[in-house]
Amino acid sequence: YQIMLVEILDGSQQGQIYQIVYGTRQVRNEKIHINVGDQILVTISQNPVNNEYSAYFTDFVRSPALLWLFIIFCIVSVVISGWKGLRSLIGILLSLFVIIFIILPGIRDGRDPLLVTILGAALFISLSMYIIYGWNVKTHTAFIGSLISVTITGLLALVFVNSTRLTGFGDENVFYIAQLTSFQMDFRNLLLAGILIGTLGVLDDLVISQSSAIFELFRQNPEIELMALFKSGMNIGKDHIAATVNTLVLAYAGASLPMLLLFSFHNIDYSLIVNLEFLAEEIVRTLVGSLGLFAAVPLTTFLAALIAVNYKKFGDIKLYLGPLNE
Repeated sequence: YQIMLVEILDGSQQGQIYQIVYGTRQVRNEKIHINVGDQILVTISQNPVNNEYSAYFTDFVRSPALLWLFIIFCIVSVVISGWKGLRSLIGILLSLFVIIFIILPGIRDGRDPLLVTILGAALFISLSMYIIYGWNVKTHTAFIGSLISVTITGLLALVFVNSTRLTGFGDENVFYIAQLTSFQMDFRNLLLAGILIGTLGVLDDLVISQSSAIFELFRQNPEIELMALFKSGMNIGKDHIAATVNTLVLAYAGASLPMLLLFSFHNIDYSLIVNLEFLAEEIVRTLVGSLGLFAAVPLTTFLAALIAVNYKKFGDIKLYLGPLNE
């Protein structure tokens, strides 16, 4: 462990010097040390008996490194993707804005988590898509495909959350929420809302890629028939969905790696532990999300192909829909 003197830089104790011990009250990594001049977070408490103050190590100040990482991400995004990269950053910020300032306050104020999430999801899907990809038929098609796919995902999630008798308490944070809230929240709906938001991040990429591929194929061969265009698009979509679902499963497995490692140290019967709620939640989340993605590909592909081959019949409405693809 390390013993050090710290100077308080913020708060009512600013300027005071305290001695703290790092490594006796928490698990520390032997490769990480606190050096002279480092900034850390400390908790200051007052003894109710003698009114003396004590300071304790809380965590490292990571915001400067995180800020640099975000700046590098923004620069690379704009350099690689140009104007679309900049619009993508704006779309990300808008999505986070909707989640933080609309969905979360709505749930916190006692509204139904599922309803608030569906309305918020429709809002940030539309905002992000139209900002990133512009006002054109490709974006309209992807937006409609997203809404249909989200609806299917929500229905599947509802069916399997009920059939597996999930309560929504598989995440330990839900217990803290239950203690903090004065109203009776349906935590199963909170679980459903989380599944929808988790699926949307991957769904956006999938539907816009399929829509873009169909309209590009049509641009190369305007005489192609509906089913031929649909089959060509599905050939692209099959590869895309396989890679996407694999990415989704690996992302969940990576997040759960410490838990999986813990199970590997013991002679665990995996046919039994899948019944535990915290693990069953992740299984339902992964498989339902994947099924939603599976549905999105043929739906968006067929919708895009149908619009493409019939676009010339739209007449004056084409002026309001914009070009096929940009």
